[in-house]
Amino acid sequence: MSLLMLRDLDAEDSLRLSFDGAFNPQAKLTHELAPFLEALEEHAGDWLPDVVRGKRQRKYSREAVWKSIEERRSERSASVGFFHAAAPQMSLALYLGFAPRRPRLNVSLNVQPLSLFAEVERCRRFVEMVRAWADSYPAPYASAHSMADDQLSGAPGFGRDDEVANRDGFDKVYELYWFNIFGPKLVESVGRERMLSTPAHLVEELSNGAILLVLWPTAADFASDESRVAQARAHVHLRPDLDFDTVLHTLRERSAALAPVEPRFHPDLAPLLSRLPDAFAISERQQKIAELNAFQPPEPQEWLPVALPSDVENPERVRSDYGDLSESLVAALHTKVPSLFDATPECLTDLDFYFWRENFPERYQRDLIDEHTAPALGAFLGGMLVRRLGGTWVPRQKREESQVRVGKRVWLPFLRAHRYMESRQALLDYSLTQFFREAERHRS
Repeated sequence: MSLLMLRDLDAEDSLRLSFDGAFNPQAKLTHELAPFLEALEEHAGDWLPDVVRGKRQRKYSREAVWKSIEERRSERSASVGFFHAAAPQMSLALYLGFAPRRPRLNVSLNVQPLSLFAEVERCRRFVEMVRAWADSYPAPYASAHSMADDQLSGAPGFGRDDEVANRDGFDKVYELYWFNIFGPKLVESVGRERMLSTPAHLVEELSNGAILLVLWPTAADFASDESRVAQARAHVHLRPDLDFDTVLHTLRERSAALAPVEPRFHPDLAPLLSRLPDAFAISERQQKIAELNAFQPPEPQEWLPVALPSDVENPERVRSDYGDLSESLVAALHTKVPSLFDATPECLTDLDFYFWRENFPERYQRDLIDEHTAPALGAFLGGMLVRRLGGTWVPRQKREESQVRVGKRVWLPFLRAHRYMESRQALLDYSLTQFFREAERHRS
């Protein structure tokens, strides 16, 4: 069963809710949490959790919730996770803080994909659910919005250092999201009448003095120009010190940064480059695709038109040493790159991605790389030219001069591997994938 974990949240955009309310830690939890579960069960619809997890995983039920909370309960806190395993996926982390100074009921919810919330009725049910939570668990502030745009907004610090941000929290309207709840303290700082007159899709005063504000009928349309204009207009209404044109320009820049970019990668490197954007935060992904579209690696220069003659006394023994080096690479990395066992051209792309993702050249000791990793890579790469392209080793005493004859050219795999391991950028400039494809084109 696949659950939406923190590491999966950047797979695509999701609706993210952050809710930090209060509750009565003296009350029986089954009674105190009943409104939370009732609202979730009534309004979640097709993303209603079917899994609950404490120390172990259970099928969702009220009884499973109580058991899971007890498993993760200490004197000061308790926590439990809720999941919907099938599409649409959801992940909800519920944290209960029992500290006497400020008992907390904290909810972090992600529902994926965000495109679900292009439906007005689905958005209405979401608002109803969080309104019910806010009535039962008063919150000084809560918000729900596109996760990607939230990342671009500067949350949660909004330019403040961590100490100040943790101390002050959301003490003024730094940003306005699709869905917002402002507690009484924040309402009074802005002015109740001003907040109630905000130009927005929905503005509603709650029984505890908080104000609920929804900018636009649907959450998925946050990046449309109409929605951005509404967002800027409402934000400036609540913050008269801000300039409308400046706020709108910033919002439009964020929309542009999130606009889909069609991949047009270098054909040799497309299998590799297509993997790289997913390693970045979703808010950065389209910009990275554009950068990689523009990336043109240098043509491989690690070849000679005529082979240097072998200058070793026992070529067969040297070729055997190359085989040992190659096997050492497979032994060291096969759990990280299982396709090494198959030794197909595709495994070179897997190696490229592994080394790039790990930032291997800049994270590991240089002597380890130069004395072990790079030589093993050169031997493996040369062995690929032999096995897959019908090449022939031409060993040399100086390892970086050792060649593999393929067709009318001789290739220098050890030299390529040395350049490849110089930096993270070099992994792309001198990729194993491109080197093999270039040799493949010239084998006849």
